[in-house]
Amino acid sequence: MHATKRQLFLFSRQSLTDRLFHASKVKKSFTLNRLTMQLEKLNFDNLALRTLPLDKETGNRQRKVEGACFSLTSPTPVDNPTVVAVSEEALSLIDIKSASDAYTDANFADYFSGNRILPGSQTAAHCYCGHQFGHFSGQLGDGCAMYLGEIVNGKKERWEIQLKGAGKTPYSRHSDGRKVLRSTIREFLCSEAMHHLGVPTTRAGSCITSDSKVIRDLKYDGNQKLEKCTVLLRIAPTFLRFGSFEIFKPLDSVTGREGSSVGRKDVLDDLLNYTIKVFYPQIWREVSDGEEREAMLLEFYEEVLRRTAKLVAKWQCIGWCHGVLNTDNMSILGITIDYGPYGFMDSFDPGFICNSSDDGGRYSYEAQPEICRWNCLKLGEAIQMSLPLEKSKPSIKVFDEEYDKAYSHGMRQKLGLMSELDGDLDIISSLFSTMFETGCDFTNGFRAITNLLPPGLPCFKQSKEEFLSSILRQCASLEEMLAKYKPRINPMQLDFFQQLIEQQPEIAGALQSQLTIVQVEMKRQKKLESFKKMSADGKAAADRKCWSDWLDKYIQRLQQEQGEDVKAWSSRRKEIMEQHNPSIVLRNYIAQEVIEMAEEGDFSGVRNLLEVLKSPYGTNKATDESTEKETTPHASNHPVTSGTCTLHSRYTKRPPASAAGLVVS
Repeated sequence: MHATKRQLFLFSRQSLTDRLFHASKVKKSFTLNRLTMQLEKLNFDNLALRTLPLDKETGNRQRKVEGACFSLTSPTPVDNPTVVAVSEEALSLIDIKSASDAYTDANFADYFSGNRILPGSQTAAHCYCGHQFGHFSGQLGDGCAMYLGEIVNGKKERWEIQLKGAGKTPYSRHSDGRKVLRSTIREFLCSEAMHHLGVPTTRAGSCITSDSKVIRDLKYDGNQKLEKCTVLLRIAPTFLRFGSFEIFKPLDSVTGREGSSVGRKDVLDDLLNYTIKVFYPQIWREVSDGEEREAMLLEFYEEVLRRTAKLVAKWQCIGWCHGVLNTDNMSILGITIDYGPYGFMDSFDPGFICNSSDDGGRYSYEAQPEICRWNCLKLGEAIQMSLPLEKSKPSIKVFDEEYDKAYSHGMRQKLGLMSELDGDLDIISSLFSTMFETGCDFTNGFRAITNLLPPGLPCFKQSKEEFLSSILRQCASLEEMLAKYKPRINPMQLDFFQQLIEQQPEIAGALQSQLTIVQVEMKRQKKLESFKKMSADGKAAADRKCWSDWLDKYIQRLQQEQGEDVKAWSSRRKEIMEQHNPSIVLRNYIAQEVIEMAEEGDFSGVRNLLEVLKSPYGTNKATDESTEKETTPHASNHPVTSGTCTLHSRYTKRPPASAAGLVVS
């Protein structure tokens, strides 16, 4: 059933009445100022709700939703909403030009915490399904996110806005629909950081906390505590995802679950038409069923493959790990969505796992390209009622080709290789082997390579020695390597599984997930034993030899492409490398520092860090300031509060050893 104008009007009117009633009980003076005037004149055009089928039932009752893409629902108010931080750049996308007033405008906090409804907004939750950790989970949906509507800005760009953490929806299942301060700050900062790194992403407009609290167990170890409910404003052209199309999936033979709208080809066609017409207009054409329509759908599917391949290639090139690459966390536009237990690598490790809940390493750094490819195949299966599998499946080669091209191009840019030669992949591969063996910091390692002068310039020999000194400072100490590889499985259990693998492989094969964990642990054990045989001086000498050997290969490669004007070539090479090797990324330990400050009531760290993250590839303008910003009462405990200048200088250093102990889930 498609939405009627009366259905939408009545729901919107009811929601607004409810919110205004709540607002009347909160003793605040809603002064009409320039920001409020902009908020109340936003140009809403809620095309998705007018076009796609809506749930017949409204309200937040948990239920299976059949034959619909959205359910009209209402946010749940919070007590005393308070602005933690805003991104003025992100808010400008929806024509909010006075975002700096958000810290003093009570209306802003109420509108973007869910306490009041913006004029023209129609609140709803999106229905989708998904494969989680490789298994089909059936109906999922927006369990804590809420569509507020779509805004067409002055440039005629369409932006969907969402509140994340605004309370229960029909898809909340057993959760409370809330997000807390720590997770919301992480998503707010990383959304903006990724944008400034040049990675396609959803944007974050505001982070608003409150005095309302929910119980959380961070490490799932029984240590529960009350945490503040916090709401994030998310902005994107659309939040449609692969899982949006999995509501049509037939019964899964493994999990026994099916999509909530199984067999509804009419709804699938509505969703495909809307997605292509609005977000892929270059592909859209009015065609009837048949070969011509299938050709259009195939063109659309292949473009999704290309965008997804390019996206994951960018992740790999900046050393970033998503953490939860389920199909319901994959954007249909090829942008990064749903920031949960993500992580930027510190020391390079191809098996880097940022999500402490990912015991088997399904979503490790090195696994991301293959997982994204697998998810793309699942998307093809999801739309097979309209585009037969025999036509979509062969197109997976488009993903492979696009990924290889994007990844190799990105890595050449990071290494300043301006031409493409046969041995380049070996240079890249040997670099990562060297980084792994020495425990070299990923971000700072590439930045050190950026500062190396090529042969042919007067200071080359001096630069070579300076590079070796610099890169060795980015390598892990012997103590750090011993700590990294310390056993994570009881030795007796490991011995048991080793014997099982050797003596009864048929039984071991049936325990695939446990077997994977054991195999990883066995490799770690071998690394640990090798480091136990080393001394600190021995490791330092081995590290120097590893880097000297790689450097010789790299220099030979550079000599193959430098022309007669070495100075001009070197300058251009350095410029390209500086544009693709950030000095600043959102490391977990820095995020944790500002989270701890915010939990104490000091939001300056979040705001300062946001400013630093805006200039990841060069010197932040804040470092040129002759005076630092005024410190806060917490400055002695948190150096980050002494201003963006201090933060920038600290942030480019190798992270402390304690950073490796942070747990994110």
